[in-house]
Amino acid sequence: MLAIDALEIKFAMQAVRLAAGLIQGVQAELVGAAMTKEDRSPVTVADYASQALVVYLLSQAFPNDSLVGEEDASGLRDASARPTLELVTQFVGRLVPGASAAAVCDWIDRGSASPAERFWALDPMDGTKGFLRGDQYAVALALVIQGQVQVGVLGCPNLSEASLPEMGGEGSLVVARRGQGAWTTSLASPAKLKRLAVSKRSDPAQARLLRSFESGHTNVSQVDEFARALGVQAEPVRMDSQAKYALLASGRGDLLLRLLSPSKPDYREKIWDQAAGSLVVEEAGGQISDLHGKALNFSAGRTLRHNRGILASNGRLHSPALLALSAIGA
Repeated sequence: MLAIDALEIKFAMQAVRLAAGLIQGVQAELVGAAMTKEDRSPVTVADYASQALVVYLLSQAFPNDSLVGEEDASGLRDASARPTLELVTQFVGRLVPGASAAAVCDWIDRGSASPAERFWALDPMDGTKGFLRGDQYAVALALVIQGQVQVGVLGCPNLSEASLPEMGGEGSLVVARRGQGAWTTSLASPAKLKRLAVSKRSDPAQARLLRSFESGHTNVSQVDEFARALGVQAEPVRMDSQAKYALLASGRGDLLLRLLSPSKPDYREKIWDQAAGSLVVEEAGGQISDLHGKALNFSAGRTLRHNRGILASNGRLHSPALLALSAIGA
């Protein structure tokens, strides 16, 4: 296995922290009560600017590393997108003095790389609906070496101590390194790291299921069916984005599912949606697999094409959950 040292950890934490701060600036300046429900322009600006910034920072810290990210700049290069590109360049320029529109597009496009022996996976802003309504969203960055996630970092601006929703608080920076645990500190002013550990809950009736507010990424009725099959009686914990992985790692939730939406039966998870969070859960003592219990395979391209859906748990509830999934034909 190729070596990892403190430089990768330091870079990942700093990049996520700066990207999260940039997104907070976009939210403060562009998201307002006067927005129409259909206006997603702040999301576009935040996504592009976050990815551009992280790629720029990566080019300075590890110029030979590739990045697999959610965005590409093809839409920004169109003349009709000039106002959006100007905003993206403006926000990136606050942290990278002299950044030009052309450079910003080039940085974003570096995220179109294919996975290599060593690469970084980035979700520049996960949880767009949460971002728009001032709720939970996250920046997720992971280092993958030879198909295995080695470093995972989550930046959750509206989550305190990786467990408590707090709008306008210091936020949480969650970091995991394979074989060395999962930890959290303040996103606003990182200091002492606090170790995270999943819950010890083993009674399925008391299992706290982490569920999204949005229904587009899963099969809501089948999640309900799963809960009945497992015998869950506890109220679910609802939250957007990979911030749910922080809650699972901190012990505030016990189970997390990504079932297939009826409208997308052939959907396969994107690696940037799962890489960082999966390691955080594992290093906190939990377990993550697909819906059939198979380990997640990050070596098959930009998607988890060898896996179907996601099941994450505190470990103790994983086998009962897999049996419940089998019983409902998930």
